Amino acid sequence: MYPELMVIPMREELTRAGIAEARTAEDVDATLAKPGTTMVVVNSICGCAAGKMRPGVRLALTNAANQPDHKITVFAGQDREATERARSYFEGNPPTSPAIAILRDGKLVYLMQRFVIEQATAQQIAGELIRAFDEFCARATA
Repeated sequence: MYPELMVIPMREELTRAGIAEARTAEDVDATLAKPGTTMVVVNSICGCAAGKMRPGVRLALTNAANQPDHKITVFAGQDREATERARSYFEGNPPTSPAIAILRDGKLVYLMQRFVIEQATAQQIAGELIRAFDEFCARATA
């Protein structure tokens, strides 16, 4: 585990964008028990999280018309219990960091794993997230 002081800026990059930190398994469960859609960002200290994933998530949230009802982040390698619990909702997918998931009523509907993040630019990640938000988070109109 890295010293907490070292990861504070990496945490704040997402919390400043309006994503709540889930530091315990109970935090994860409480958020995912809420009705609606939840984006779960598995943050990481790696370079692809710094140069691609976090900027892509921030860009998507800035430009998306449709957004998840709830947004949380867990930090792999720091908040182990919260990260393991979040990954338990990813239904048989191998654990990767970073990763971005969308769940509806606690059920996985979308997952972007590390191998996708590594191959994409921040702008491509943002575009894909906006597409996923439009597909999975749009409110039904009467």
